[in-house]
Amino acid sequence: MRDAYHEELDSIGESLVEMARLVGSAIGRATTAMLDADLKLAESVIAADQKVDDLQHDLEARAIALLARQQPVATDLRIVVTSLRMSADLERSGDLAQHVAKLARLRFPDRAVPRDLHATILEMGQLAQRLMAKAAEVIITKDVDLALQLEQDDDEMDQLHRTLFQHLMDDRWKHGIETAVDVTLLGRYYERFADHAVSVAKRVVYLVTGEHADELQQPTQVDGV
Repeated sequence: MRDAYHEELDSIGESLVEMARLVGSAIGRATTAMLDADLKLAESVIAADQKVDDLQHDLEARAIALLARQQPVATDLRIVVTSLRMSADLERSGDLAQHVAKLARLRFPDRAVPRDLHATILEMGQLAQRLMAKAAEVIITKDVDLALQLEQDDDEMDQLHRTLFQHLMDDRWKHGIETAVDVTLLGRYYERFADHAVSVAKRVVYLVTGEHADELQQPTQVDGV
C-alpha cells in the first residue's frame, strides 16, 4: 500500500514536469507565431493549452484523493500541497503563452510587433522558455542552488521589460496607440510567465528544505554590523 502511495506521489511530480515542458514549448512557439504572423502555429498553441488544463485538473484530483485517503503528514503533506500550488503556476503560464498566440491571431495577417522591437521580443520569448526549462529541471533534481538561481536569471527579463517601455515612452515612437497597447501587453505576458517559473522554483526550495526561498537568500548578518 505504501509503495502505491509513493508511486502516486512520484506520478504527481512527473505531471508537473510534463506541464512545465508543455508551457515552455508553448511560449516559444507563441513567440514564433507572433513574430512571423503564423496563424496556423498560433492556432496550434491556443488549442494545445487544453492539454495543460487537463493535466492540472487530473493532478488536482489525484492530490485531493491522496489527502483524503492517506492523510499525509510532514514531508509528504508538504509535497502534495506544494505540488498543487506549482500546478496552478504552470497552468497560468500556459494561459500566458496562449495570450501571446491569441494576440498573434488577432493581428493576422499583420504583425503586432514593429520590426525594430522584434529582437527584444524574440529575446524575451527565448528567455521565458529557458527559465521554464530550468524550472522543470529543478522539479526533477530538487536542486536548491539551481532553484535559487532562477530569481537572478529573472533580472534579465525585468531588464528587457524596461527596454520595451523605454521604446514606448520615446518621443520618436511612430507605431500608433494600438501597437503600443499590444507591445505593453506582450511585455507583461512575458514578465509574468518568468515570474511563474521563478515561483515554481521557489516552491521546490520550500518542498525540499521546509523554508521559504526568500529566507534562505537573506544575507547573513555579521556580529557587530
